[in-house]
Parts: sequence; structure tokens; C-alpha cells
Amino acid sequence: MARNAPPRIRTIADLASLAGVSAGTVSRALAGKTEVNEDTRRRIEALAAEHGFRPNQMASRLRRGRTGVVGVVVPLGHEKRQHLSDPFFMAILAELADALTENGYDIMLSRVIPDDPGWLDRIATSGMLDGVMLIGQSDEHQAIERLARGYRPLVAWGVVLPEQTHCAVGSDNRAGGRLAGDHLIGRGARRLAFLGDVRAPEFRLRYEGVCAAARAAGLAAPVQLDAHLASDIMAAEIEQHLATLVDAGIDGLAAASDLLGVTAMRVLQARGVKVPDAIRVTGYDDLPLAAHAAPGLTTIAQNVPLGAREMVSALFRRIEGEDTPSIQLPPALVVRGST
Repeated sequence: MARNAPPRIRTIADLASLAGVSAGTVSRALAGKTEVNEDTRRRIEALAAEHGFRPNQMASRLRRGRTGVVGVVVPLGHEKRQHLSDPFFMAILAELADALTENGYDIMLSRVIPDDPGWLDRIATSGMLDGVMLIGQSDEHQAIERLARGYRPLVAWGVVLPEQTHCAVGSDNRAGGRLAGDHLIGRGARRLAFLGDVRAPEFRLRYEGVCAAARAAGLAAPVQLDAHLASDIMAAEIEQHLATLVDAGIDGLAAASDLLGVTAMRVLQARGVKVPDAIRVTGYDDLPLAAHAAPGLTTIAQNVPLGAREMVSALFRRIEGEDTPSIQLPPALVVRGST
């Protein structure tokens, strides 16, 4: 029986030997190249199907100088305990994945805690990727800038700073913070607080926007309260800030993200502090959880679906060698019951 068993087809060379043609002819036939005779192409395809042969797609891509893979990287430099299950990461990752796979690309997802200045260079120059997309810049602006000076196919979600080399897409965070501050003041708040770690560049700009609103209204600068984005410690940290909020007479709280805003409302209400009667609360992002909170969270929308599409478009153009500018998306106020 062993003598009658069909030959095992493992490589294009094996299939070429069985078909009586060159390996190049098999490669071109399986790629659908028109220069291969139609009868020959059909015979090779039939033999490949009969023997269950599928060409190594990665090897084929590498021969063409492309891997067909984009790295999607979440750097956690300042926020090492944050999880990929964070609602913002999930929202933008879903949009990026849809756009990339619909265009024939695979994704390599990495959650990275940077441990030395060259962490990003190693990812980008690994030979496994056609390009890199960063979800957030964390406190790694210098590492991103260094790579971007010599590596074109790189796009980040985040802030756009003056003289920035790397291409970034994101909302105008300072303008968004100003919208939140103006809205809280317009609703009667006179003592503001900002909830979020301002080491993150996006959060810092949002805080600056709230400060500008307070300054324009002749009010004291907002109290800035740190809070980590790790879900296992976030509520406990906000509870520790509760006495500050109450004792300082805070009546307007601008949270740096929807998750922080929703968690703050839950902590306040559990301690008998009514929202919005005692403290008005805003978030930032406009994720589904903001609309589903009770009360609904007033927030700043930064149009994540559009931003993700712009990121993918910019990356594809950069893969082809084009330089693309950074994009700032205009934020929009979404008013709900928390204010």
C-alpha cells in the first residue's frame, strides 16, 4: 500500500515535478498570472487541489518585498497596568482591524511596556511588518520621533505637536478640553476639577483646555487629580479623591476619558453625591458606555471611526513611499444627563 500512496506535495518544487513544469510556472499559475497557458494553469490548480497544496503566502509576500502584515502597537510607558480590554482600545482596535483586513492585510497586535529607548525600532525593523500603527503615544514621544526620522510607514493615534516629525491622527485635545470646561461653567459650575494623569500628552492638552475655560471665566484653575486607567485600581483612587472634591466645593468635574467619567459618577453616587445636582461630570471619547451610563455621560466626541480610517489611509500611502501630514479632528460636545 505504501508503494501506491500518492506523493506528498510540500513545496512548489514538488508540485512542479508532478506537473512536469518549472517551479516558476507553478508559482505564476497559482498567482493567476496571465502569461501561463490556460490549460496549464487549470491542470496545476487541479493538482494543487487534489493534493491539498497551498503555497506559503508569507514566502510569496516576502519575495514581492511585502509581508502583508501591519503591526498595531499599544505602548504603555506611563500607564503600565492598563489593559487591552480598556473600552477605548477596543473601540479603535475594532475600527483599525476592519479597515486593514478589508484591504487584505493581517495584523500583529502588541501591548508593549517600553523598557529601553530602542523598543520601537526593534518592532519596526523586525522584517515582519510593512508598517506600524500606534494606539496612543504614552510618554514615548522621543522614541516615536527618533524612529520616524528614518522610517516612513508609521502612523500614531494621539497628539499633534509643533515641529512633530511622525504622522499622528487624533482630536484637537486642547479644544476638546475647552469645550468641556466651557460647558461645565455654562451649566453653573464655579469650582472645577480635572480627573486624569497629565503625563499622557492627550490628557495634558485636555487639562490645558479646561484651564483655559476657567481662566476665561475668571475662575480658579481646576484642581488636577491623578487617576490610573487600570480598571482594577481606578475606582479606589477616585474614592480617595472624594474628600478633596467635597471639601474643595468642586461642582464641575472634567474627566479625561469616558471610562474615568463613568467610574467617577458611580463612586460619587455610591457615596451619596448626586450627579448632576451636586457635581456635574463630563467625559472624553464618546464611547458606547457613555450613552449607556445612568445618567448618560456628557462627553467630548473625537470621532474614533473616522480617525481610524484616516490612520489606515495615511499608512497605506506611506507604505507606497508618500509623506502624509498629521490630522487633527475637530471635537464635538455631546450633552447628556450628567451635566
